Amino acid sequence: MPTQLFERSRRGETALLIQPHAGGKPDEGVVEEFADLARSAGATVAHLLHARIDRPNPATLIGSGKLEEAKVACDATGADLVLVNHQLTPVQERNLERALERRVVDRTGLILDIFSQRARSAEGKLQVELAQLKHMATRLVRGWTHLERQRGGSIGLRGPGETQLETDRRLLQKRVDMLQKRLEKVEVQRTQMRRARIRSELPRVALVGYTNAGKSTLFNALTGADAYAADQLFATLDPTVRRIELPGGGVVLADTVGFVRDLPHELVAAFRSTLSEAREADLLLHVVDAADPLRDERIAQVDEVLREIDAGDIPQLRVFNKIDRIEGAAPRIDRENDASHGAVWMSARDGDGIGLLREALGERLGLRRVSGEVLLPVDAGRLRARLHALEAVRGESHDDAGWRLRVDLALADAARLAAQADGAPLRALLPEVQSE
Repeated sequence: MPTQLFERSRRGETALLIQPHAGGKPDEGVVEEFADLARSAGATVAHLLHARIDRPNPATLIGSGKLEEAKVACDATGADLVLVNHQLTPVQERNLERALERRVVDRTGLILDIFSQRARSAEGKLQVELAQLKHMATRLVRGWTHLERQRGGSIGLRGPGETQLETDRRLLQKRVDMLQKRLEKVEVQRTQMRRARIRSELPRVALVGYTNAGKSTLFNALTGADAYAADQLFATLDPTVRRIELPGGGVVLADTVGFVRDLPHELVAAFRSTLSEAREADLLLHVVDAADPLRDERIAQVDEVLREIDAGDIPQLRVFNKIDRIEGAAPRIDRENDASHGAVWMSARDGDGIGLLREALGERLGLRRVSGEVLLPVDAGRLRARLHALEAVRGESHDDAGWRLRVDLALADAARLAAQADGAPLRALLPEVQSE
């Protein structure tokens, strides 16, 4: 089971937030997101302290004057936890804890703590624990009093003179190796499932976007599912996949983890399974909080992460969600947006614009349907089985000539089957441009 990276008291955590910045005025968007991360982890923000850092202190990151100010603020506000919006070295984290006499968690540790609370599936919990252990591997010395004690050799240990720290590191590495093997097995199973979906030739659509943009709410609105959705960061960690029906045929829709600025690479790697749904999609639904004053920056940050995971070249349809928060905004389709992206303006929460989104999806995926009667010879049992598997058969009779079927199916499915060696009976259903 994933462990919490900071202990939770019964009354909850009261946190002092330290926001380092390099010269100039701190970015308000960065500050607000940091506060949202703290609240999403279950902490109450007692005070926010800005710390200008021109040259980071290798021992404590912040200078001695700011360190003393932080100590006074902790005492005055009763904060029992200090969160730093910066990646700390193990030495910096340990020195800050000694100076402030409180638990100190950096940005990576904070996000990991949120992940540990959100993971629902067995795979998600394994991924969280693996990421946590890798993060803690360099921080084993924190607060331990027995680390320099030596113990004699015994069965299963390397021999005389092994310190407790070395023992703990070795045991941690064994746990990491075990988790990686279990995740490899899970990934094999997931790959097999994805291959099965690929063989079905259903178009694959993945929801991507900045965290808290409303992806899970939109997923639920499109699928009628009950994926966890909340007004908090990283509400969704585990990949959720459902088939949905559009006017021109079915598609596979996947919900993915939300992106955030400066997400550590090890965290992106830990959740490669949910991100693989984005990498292998035919179309990305890039969900944007239309009411966010920093929406253009959020779009750029998501696009950057997509490039990092080799999904930058996949076609996108942008969904400007939460128009219910914009006065006078109405659902609409922008068929040309930023030259290469179409866009749909809607509210997933209220359901306004869902029909327009389905229409736009069908257009982008080229979904059309064909119908008619076909005669399959008696040796076309394989083609007949495929039509039934697609639930395309509306009526059927049989005589000496073969099977007479009334079919209704997506144009893409008809074209795919018609192109196969036994697909000749379907070619008459295709538009002339398709049958040439």
